[in-house]
Amino acid sequence: MFTGIVEGAGRVCRVTEDEGGRRLRVAPEPPLSLDGLDHGQSISVSGVCLTVEAFADDGSWFEVFTAVETLDRTYLGAVGEGDPVNVERALTADGRFDGHLVQGHVDGVGTVTGVERVGDDWWFEFSLPPELGRYVVEKGSVALDGISLTVAERSGDGVGVAIIPTTYDLTTLSDKEPDDPVHVEVDVVAKYVESLVEGY
Repeated sequence: MFTGIVEGAGRVCRVTEDEGGRRLRVAPEPPLSLDGLDHGQSISVSGVCLTVEAFADDGSWFEVFTAVETLDRTYLGAVGEGDPVNVERALTADGRFDGHLVQGHVDGVGTVTGVERVGDDWWFEFSLPPELGRYVVEKGSVALDGISLTVAERSGDGVGVAIIPTTYDLTTLSDKEPDDPVHVEVDVVAKYVESLVEGY
């Protein structure tokens, strides 16, 4: 499980097409440090829960495998060398819970529809896949590219969020432009509530 509090950004430094999927090597960018990685650990790459299959002892890179199922549900099939990604390691049992429950199970792919500087902050607008709109509410939580964000505005099939400088600087949002894709994971609590009340 993750919290959506992204530790920092990395860059894809190698892509290998493999049988049944593709392998990505990611190098962290300062100030992100990945000391203490272990084989088999869960790690979020732009909101997608993946497994660390290999890594450098000095923390300079790690590799993950993206299966066909993952590639069908995300945009990781289109990333290439040099592309930025958000990185978050799984929450430890004694870790601080600062975001919201994020599983790393992407529900769909949305699109950046607007970016505006507002003083020291930023205003981003995103489209959502139509089938996910019912799970997103104003002042609720949504994970976009693995970032836990509060929905400031809800309209039609879109959302607006205010981004503070720290989030903008530490994540891939600083590289995003209109028409760029984003991974969308809605609040899992909303899906559980829907499942529980379906029979009533």
